[in-house]
Amino acid sequence: MNKPLPLILGSGSVFRKQQLARLGLDFQTASPDCDETPLPGESAADTAHRLSVAKARSLATRYPAHLIIGADQVALCNGRQLGKPMHTGAAADMLTALSGQTIEFYSALALLNTQSGRLHTHTDRTTVKMRTLTGSQIAAYLAREPDAVYCAGAAKSEGLGSALIERINSSDPNALIGLPLFRLIDFLAAEGVAILNA
Repeated sequence: MNKPLPLILGSGSVFRKQQLARLGLDFQTASPDCDETPLPGESAADTAHRLSVAKARSLATRYPAHLIIGADQVALCNGRQLGKPMHTGAAADMLTALSGQTIEFYSALALLNTQSGRLHTHTDRTTVKMRTLTGSQIAAYLAREPDAVYCAGAAKSEGLGSALIERINSSDPNALIGLPLFRLIDFLAAEGVAILNA
């Protein structure tokens, strides 16, 4: 059997890197070159899907015989796409607006075989019901969870963000962190990468 192609995680996200590392695979990371601005009239699911593919393809020339993982996540609440707030003031405003609301997270995944051109894609939908939050609770959360400013919707669910959340509905709990691992494992297997070798 042919040796599997080297694996590239096309993401600068420390959270996705930690997720992929838990599978025990050898991989490199590379930051994709991609404009993440949503297109006019584009749905949140379509934005996430398009960007996950674009991120993987943006690295294809640099890695011509590799498996490249592209991933993107878009949060949606009351018809508005939510990005990463990037600073504490914006995060506080965002969490105030999200208090008591239901958010949809679209976590898209692309696995590109740059040798064959084969592309696997999947978009996972997770719904999150936020607790009703006070200003002091939001301030305390952001003081204790500074990395939340780099998360879509400012809710870092794998950390203290669980205190903000009342309920999560998902087919893959990993997807909310940023990488739908259940489907990624299927895609890797289709490309000859077995997570559990017999």
